[in-house]
Amino acid sequence: MRPVLLVDVDGPLNPYAAKPHRRPEGYETHRLLTPRWEADERRRLRDWGLTGRPVRPLRVWLNPAHGPALTALPFDLVWATTWEEEANSFVAPLVGLPSLPFIAWSEPRPQPADGVFWKTPEVAAWARGRPFAWVDDEITDADRAWMGAHHRGPALLHQVDPRTGLTRDDFAHLTEWASLLR
Repeated sequence: MRPVLLVDVDGPLNPYAAKPHRRPEGYETHRLLTPRWEADERRRLRDWGLTGRPVRPLRVWLNPAHGPALTALPFDLVWATTWEEEANSFVAPLVGLPSLPFIAWSEPRPQPADGVFWKTPEVAAWARGRPFAWVDDEITDADRAWMGAHHRGPALLHQVDPRTGLTRDDFAHLTEWASLLR
């Protein structure tokens, strides 16, 4: 059985923290208005008393080379993003990925203690001991320690710089880790 690669969108695929008007090389700009984004923005505008304002699409930078690079890795791919199923409709076609399974997150979001990212316990519960690597921009040492204490199988929690997104070095690290499992 191949390990799973859990892929976050914002940070690893969409380097949202890059300079505001300067997308990284190889990335294309997209304006996406997903149903979830639109509903969240309408709720925010209503809360701010700006009910009549139009909802602006989300600016997303995506690199079309990432899809082929991800599918070439020795992993089964799964979305681990708040985009959930919308990643298949809005992100996958733009980076050249097929429709992928996704983790459906709990609502309301859990609030683990000791600086652990809210996704971490849910990732462990979803993986159920299966070997996995996870790329996300919010992973810290607290998450690695928590996972080490609560996940029975091998796990690589790989933090990606949200200013650059996935890089050649990240792909090399993932490939090396997967090769060590064999």
